[in-house]
Amino acid sequence: ESGINIHVPIEEHTLTVEAALRIKDEHGANVIALSMGNTLARPILKKALAAGADKLVLLEASEFESLDSFASALVLAAAIRKLGNVDIIFTGRQGADWDLGITGCAIAEELRVPCITVARKVEVNSNCVRVERVLPDGFEVIKASLPCVITVDSDLGELRYITLQGLSGIQKKPVQSWTLSDLNLVLPATSRHQLLDIYIPKHETACEIIEGATIEDAALNLANRLKEKSLL
Repeated sequence: ESGINIHVPIEEHTLTVEAALRIKDEHGANVIALSMGNTLARPILKKALAAGADKLVLLEASEFESLDSFASALVLAAAIRKLGNVDIIFTGRQGADWDLGITGCAIAEELRVPCITVARKVEVNSNCVRVERVLPDGFEVIKASLPCVITVDSDLGELRYITLQGLSGIQKKPVQSWTLSDLNLVLPATSRHQLLDIYIPKHETACEIIEGATIEDAALNLANRLKEKSLL
């Protein structure tokens, strides 16, 4: 069974749905879309069902508003435990709000399972996954045992085209709604991190003209200046 975890809004992480559906195409996995928030827009979230997910679980309660990444991971991990027998948990690389990129890793920590980040390709072989992971100058290949958490990069590709058949089959697929009490969970009283400030970094550049009576003098002056700056 393959599990998929999607954060709100679902449009931000439809590529996680695609990652799970590709495994379903090859291995016949059961894909569960999971979303957390308050007053969730069901017509939008059902896009995952139209694309091919088998079930939609909504974690919907006022307590789920404005949670930090660690508290969000705590809730999502509790829901994954409640689902049971989940082999792969897909998350987006980072959220659309603060771009922290730590929720997926925190879910793995809560579940005590391996985590592979920024994946662009995922293959399942027996009881392990083979993942191509994006690097600044290329990619690397990593293997991990199941169950595991995988955060997906945009290099994986967009969600597949939704067909009329997929749209018509939505009503036949189950949609569950869980609150905090359904998870038998107590949320932390305080946030593990505090946002102190938001600002645009200042990028300043300065240009210094090195002169000299001759080219040789200019080169010598440049060398001396670089030494003063400990660059030579």
